[in-house]
Amino acid sequence: MLAATIQFKGDRSDLDGRRAALARWIWASGPLTDVVVCPELAVSGYFFDDKAAARAVSEPSDGPTFQALAPVARALSVWVVCGFVERVFERLFNSAMVIRPDGTLAFVYRKTLLFEADERWATPGDSGYAVFDTDAGTFGVGICMDLNDDRFTDWLREASPDALAFPTNWIEEGIDVWPYWAARMVGLRSTLLAANSWGPEGSFGFSGRSVILQPDLAKGDRSWLILAAAGPQGDTLLRARLNDL
Repeated sequence: MLAATIQFKGDRSDLDGRRAALARWIWASGPLTDVVVCPELAVSGYFFDDKAAARAVSEPSDGPTFQALAPVARALSVWVVCGFVERVFERLFNSAMVIRPDGTLAFVYRKTLLFEADERWATPGDSGYAVFDTDAGTFGVGICMDLNDDRFTDWLREASPDALAFPTNWIEEGIDVWPYWAARMVGLRSTLLAANSWGPEGSFGFSGRSVILQPDLAKGDRSWLILAAAGPQGDTLLRARLNDL
C-alpha cells in the first residue's frame, strides 16, 4: 500500500480557500497513491467556543468539503479520509468522511471518545468502526482521542487492518508525541497514518509531527519504523510505501 498523510492547518475565515488548498495537496499525492489522510476538522480548525460557533461551519456529509475533494479522489483513483464538522438535523459530530476512488462517499466515521473541547458542541459518535478494502490492503479510521480508548484499540486488534487512517488535532504538550502514539499501538499490526494540524489556534497549539509509523515485528511488538515524518510546523505531504508485515 502506498499511503499519504497531509499535515494541514484549517482556517474558518477562509473555508473555500482552505478546501481548495487541501484539494491541491491531495492532488500532489499522485495517481499511484492508495489512500490519503487529512487532519481532524481539516478545513475549519478545531476549537469552538460553543455549539453555535461549530454549527456556523458545519455541513452535511455531501456538503462543500466533499464536493471539493471527491473530484480529486476520482481523478487520482485514491481513497481520501478527511475530518469535518458534520451536521445531521440538530446534532453535530466530529466526523471523518471516507471517499472511494470513484468519488462516491463510502462511510462517515463519527468520533467516539470526545476530548473536553469537543464536548462543548459535539455528540458522541454512533457510527461504529469499519474497515475498508483497497486494491493494496485494508485500513480503518479513528479520530484523535479514539486512540486513548481501549474499546477502539481492542477493535483494531481484532479487525487487524493493514493501516489506521488517523485524522487528529493533537495538542502541543511539550513532549514527543510519536512514542506515545506507538505505545497505544503496541501489539497491533496496523501502520499509523497520522495527519495532524500545527501551530497556534486560540490559546492552544497543535504539535504537527504528522507521521507514517509502522510496527517492526522483526524486533518485537514494541519496535516501530518511521517511514515518513513531518516537523512541528507547516503544511506538509508525507508519502510512504508500507512494508509487508
